[in-house]
Amino acid sequence: MKRTMPGAPRWLLLLGSLSLGVWSLPIERNSIPQDAQPFQEEKREDVDTGLYYDRYLREVIEVLETDPHFREKLQTANTEDIKNGRLSKELDLVGHHVRTRLDELKRQEVSRLRMLLKAKMDSASMHNLQVDHTTLLKQFEHLDPHNQNTFEAKDLELLIATATKDLENYDAERHEEFKRYEMLKEHERRQYLKGLDQEKREQEERRLQELQEKHRQHPKINAPGSVAQLREVWKETDGLDPQEFNPKTFFKLHDTNGDGVLDEQELEALFTKELEKVYDPRNEEDDMVEMEEERLRMREHMMKNVDINHDRLVSLDEFMKSMEKKEYYNPKEWKTLDDTKPVYSEAELQQFEAELREKEAELGRKAESLRQEQELLNERGRALEAQKREYQLAVMEMSQRQKNLQAGSQAPPAGPDGELQFHPVERGPVPQDVEVDGQNVPPAEPPQNLHTP
Repeated sequence: MKRTMPGAPRWLLLLGSLSLGVWSLPIERNSIPQDAQPFQEEKREDVDTGLYYDRYLREVIEVLETDPHFREKLQTANTEDIKNGRLSKELDLVGHHVRTRLDELKRQEVSRLRMLLKAKMDSASMHNLQVDHTTLLKQFEHLDPHNQNTFEAKDLELLIATATKDLENYDAERHEEFKRYEMLKEHERRQYLKGLDQEKREQEERRLQELQEKHRQHPKINAPGSVAQLREVWKETDGLDPQEFNPKTFFKLHDTNGDGVLDEQELEALFTKELEKVYDPRNEEDDMVEMEEERLRMREHMMKNVDINHDRLVSLDEFMKSMEKKEYYNPKEWKTLDDTKPVYSEAELQQFEAELREKEAELGRKAESLRQEQELLNERGRALEAQKREYQLAVMEMSQRQKNLQAGSQAPPAGPDGELQFHPVERGPVPQDVEVDGQNVPPAEPPQNLHTP
């Protein structure tokens, strides 16, 4: 199951934001001053957001941030400024070199989309159709298809609107993806057990049950965002005395990029210690995909209790106000995935299995079609090979005939002066007269004029 770990600038998070992945770096220190500064995170490679235009989105952001005026507007923009298009109007004030680079990025993106469309049409055997690229490009909502050469304010507005729409439901899509993962896992388990004889099936079922029970044996999980959970991070991750826990210092420590807010990535990093109580990648019974789903659930729970203005960012003020709530000191017991399983109903599983069977049948039909095509190609290949051999034999026969004709039509040899030379014909002995009754009789002449009227 794919995870994403975008390192997006703050203004992009305001869009409705990226589904952020997991990274957690321990703070190795024995003591820290009260006005502690955030620790420096290791350089890490950004992973895409999962959007098909992710690279284009990021490159546009990077270019815009090179303009001092626009960068200042980005840093001070709020959610409404971005969503209602006011930020897009600032594009007219950026430098010429920025506009030139944006134009180049758009032309590259249009070229990429055209290649995608061509590949899609080729795969559908639509080689000979006339293509209207402008019409086809309309299906891509993140740019203006009518202007394929320059990046205008409308392009930025469309890019922001599309990214907002695509990212707002990203968590829901992740939950749905996890559900499909769990159903596939259960389907494979049932198919595996079905292929065993009764004795082995019973043994395997007992083994799997023991693994599940072993997985459930773990220390208590603190509710995300509770004082117990945050104090544990303060002690185990930050290496500080839990009795000296200070919320403001804690906030500064974990605002790793120093932008004054805790984004989703920074929040999810707070839950690593809790997750390590339940999941260990070395254990057969612990599923790391389930661990990431648990992390997502924890982040959603904390956001629900802390993020007052629903901008998917936690300010220091929101963080401090959350500690005034009853849930901060006396939270409800946190229920893990094991307590809420299964995440699907039996009816959903049966429908999922029916879809799998249909896909398998479709793949089987395609495989049979390919097999028949391959057999036909092999048969044609054999016919061509036989025809080739026939042609070769015919050519050899014709060549031999030409040699024979050339040998039979050679002229008699000529003498030194060009005259023809004839070889004498060897004749047999001349017949002698035969003596008959004492008289010499000449040899008989061959019959003449045998023709009878």
